[in-house]
Amino acid sequence: QVQLVESGGGLVQPGGSLRLSCVASRSIFGLYTMGWHRQAPGKQRELVAGVNSGGGTNYADSVKGRFTISRDNAKNTVYLQMNSLKPEDTAVYLCNAKGFASEYWGQGTQVTVSS
Repeated sequence: QVQLVESGGGLVQPGGSLRLSCVASRSIFGLYTMGWHRQAPGKQRELVAGVNSGGGTNYADSVKGRFTISRDNAKNTVYLQMNSLKPEDTAVYLCNAKGFASEYWGQGTQVTVSS
């Protein structure tokens, strides 16, 4: 079993930045693909960014050039640096760990982009 705990969400003005953190309860990055997903009211959950066990990353087109996913293996932590935030980035952001036979989710952290 793996627990994922997100933090770093909040209210930010358009154009601002936030950094989200997701701490895993044990070392899993060598076996799991880590991802940040988001879900806005009335919309489907979508993958925002992911980093695989080899360090390869992928991003949704809507966030390319603005968001960066990274991880610190020593701290069992994956980050999502979000710059140039837009109102349409408002959502609950959830951390995900996906392995060969198991998948885990965090509880989510709210990001609100508004003036």
